[in-house]
This record gives sequence, C-alpha cells and structure tokens, in this order.
Amino acid sequence: MKKPKAWRILFRLEFAEALRSRWVLFTAIVYALLFAGFVWLGLTESSVLGFTGLSRVVLNMANAVVLAIPLVALVATSQVVVRARQSGFFELLLTQPVRRRDWFIASVASRFLMVVGPLVVLFVGATLASVFRGEDTSGLMAIVARCLAVTVSLAWAFLGLGFWSSSVARTPERATVFALFLWLVSSALHDFALIGALLRFKWPPAVVFGLAAVNPVETARIAVLGSVDPELSVLGPVGFWLANTLGPRMTLALGIAWPASIGVVCLLLAQRRLYRADLVG
Repeated sequence: MKKPKAWRILFRLEFAEALRSRWVLFTAIVYALLFAGFVWLGLTESSVLGFTGLSRVVLNMANAVVLAIPLVALVATSQVVVRARQSGFFELLLTQPVRRRDWFIASVASRFLMVVGPLVVLFVGATLASVFRGEDTSGLMAIVARCLAVTVSLAWAFLGLGFWSSSVARTPERATVFALFLWLVSSALHDFALIGALLRFKWPPAVVFGLAAVNPVETARIAVLGSVDPELSVLGPVGFWLANTLGPRMTLALGIAWPASIGVVCLLLAQRRLYRADLVG
C-alpha cells in the first residue's frame, strides 16, 4: 500500500486544527452575513443596469466580499508561522522525517481552503437557488464565474501577504499589527491618498489607473464593476479610458492576474525566509 505524502498528512493536521479553532465557522459566518445582507436587495423587483433577482445578489455580494476577503485572509494567516515558531511546533517538526517545504505547502493549502471554501459554497448556492426559482441562469452563470474568479484571486493575494507578514514578524503581536496595517492600507488609506492626490494634481486617466491598480483590492473592484457596466461609466474619465483602451476582457484578466501574482511573490518570499531563518525562536 502506497504511503501518503508528508504534505498530505500535514494538510489534514493543519485543517483539523483550523476546524477545532472554528476558523472555518468564523469565515462562513462572515460570508453568510454579507450574503444575507444583500439578499433582500437582489430579490426586489427593481433593477440596476438590467440585473434583477439573484444576479444582483451575486454582484453586490462580490463587491462586499472584496473588502471582507482581505481581512479574513490576513487574520487567518498572519499568526501561522510566528506562532508555530514560538509554540515549539517547529522544534518538534525538525525531529520528524518531514521537510519545511511539506509543512509550508500544507499550511497554505489548508488556509486557502478555509478562506475560499465557504465563499464557493455561497456562490454556488446562489446559482442553485436561481435555478429552483425558475430564473434564466445563462447570464447568472457568467456573472458567478467572473466574480468567483476575481474574489478567489484576491484571497490568494492576501493569503500570500498574510504568510509573508507572519514570516517576518518576531512576535504574534507584531504580526497582528502588520496584518491590520496591510488591510487598512489596501481598503481605506490607499483610497484616501489617491483621492487627495487627485484633488491636488490633474493627472491623466492612465496615471490614475496605474496608481489605483497597484492596490489589488482596487483591481478586483474594477473587474467586478466590469460585470455590471462594461463601459465603466461609474468611474468617469478613468472608466472611459479603461473601456476604450483595455476593454472588459483585459480588465477582467488584470483583476485576476495581478492579485494572483502578488500572492505568488509573497508566498515565495515567505517560503524563502522560512527556509533560511531559524525555526526555533
């Protein structure tokens, strides 16, 4: 009988620990509250840009989750490495016939499943509910696929940022501060700084978009808005420039590729530090 690989065993261990600590339950409750808060809006008879019923639920849910996912992912990952170092888990790990790479892959996979799993269930549940209600699901399926791809990519980005902050932090308290700072910068401070700069300087749309797209949250938000309004008229001159220069397909591709790239780079940096740093602190 073939023995399971070490990372699979560690994955089951890490995910079981997440279940015991109720992180999956916490993530599901956050997403469910957001979903329930927008259900009443999507089930009304009014329409916005031609979207009614559960398609509006999915769109509004995606816009809300764009702000919630970074916080959930950072909270779920910012303590992983630093707490394992301080608790003595790494000291125990070094006595076992496993590699650091196995533990790192297992930790990333378990946290990714914990953050993204409940989200996928809610989006699929919205689609199934639409089928049972007898709605036309041809357009809804495309909206669900687009919003899910963008939100999963954003979750991957902040998963990487969370592991990186946990790998460079000396204490769990510093890791928490790093995580909160990253969330505030991406969700609020970046917007305020960009708006302040726009009020003072008259930059061309290409520069404004470039500064906004540095933030993966803004890139994901623009990609989600493209599902509602391909012309992106709500963004004014910047939206007009985006619609005519990049188009909806390139906007979607950027909204998926850029956050995913950030996640990959941050995970590689976290892995490199984990390999080179002392595991016992």
